[in-house]
Amino acid sequence: MQQAVLPTYHIDAENPDRRGRALADLGAGFTSWRLAWALARLDLRNRYRGSVIGPFWVTLSMAAMVLGLGLLYSQLFQMDLQSYLPHLVTSLIVWNVLAAMVADAANCLSSADGVIRQLRLPLTTHALRCVFRNALNAAHTLPLILVVFAIVGHWPGIEVLLLIPGLAVLAVNALAVSIFLGMICARFRDIGPIVTNVMQMAFFLTPVIWKPELLKENAVWLPLNPFYTMLEMVRGPLVEGGGSLLTWAAALGYSSVLLAIALVFFIRFRNRVAFWV
Repeated sequence: MQQAVLPTYHIDAENPDRRGRALADLGAGFTSWRLAWALARLDLRNRYRGSVIGPFWVTLSMAAMVLGLGLLYSQLFQMDLQSYLPHLVTSLIVWNVLAAMVADAANCLSSADGVIRQLRLPLTTHALRCVFRNALNAAHTLPLILVVFAIVGHWPGIEVLLLIPGLAVLAVNALAVSIFLGMICARFRDIGPIVTNVMQMAFFLTPVIWKPELLKENAVWLPLNPFYTMLEMVRGPLVEGGGSLLTWAAALGYSSVLLAIALVFFIRFRNRVAFWV
């Protein structure tokens, strides 16, 4: 396994070259992605050590939640269960991936404080570790979508190919939010609970359990919700014919802003993280 080692710098106090060191950190982290992958797998094994079926408990609990909520809300919203279940299972699983990623990103650096203080590993390695860890967790629930689709007889068309760029944009956002939230939550520990409360509120404001058409003419304002656009990039190709062009444009716009903020923050404050954690 290739070890992630940062290059040696001769730092000039008058010209610290923050940009160069930050880009070197990113380069070293991506080059040694296998280390982040191995650490993510180790995290998953340690989390479910002693469990009989391990992370598949998450799959079983998600299946029970989809069945229970599907039976309840299909009656409350007066919807056919066969058409509502594909929307519900896709929305719940993708939302859980988003929420888990954001919650884990808030602690991705502070939870690795011992490593950051003692080893010269790139901070990008810890962010990638967080992304891989959540990707492995998501891999245990995503097949549930196919199971529900097979039961109700719903299969997407050629628009399912849009799922590939949707997942790619989602992965970029996951890395950006891991870097940004990981750093800001390491500096201000009160941000973590605030993020948790924001995600809880966003769950009810985003069409996860309910469908966008229930808003009728007000549905045109949904692209202003960044969580909706991220959700729709994955749900649209599977359930709703690929999603609208406006939704994709909004998602790419939000992603660009988040990536720019994360990069600027990483360049400016990367060298302070060891003192924050």
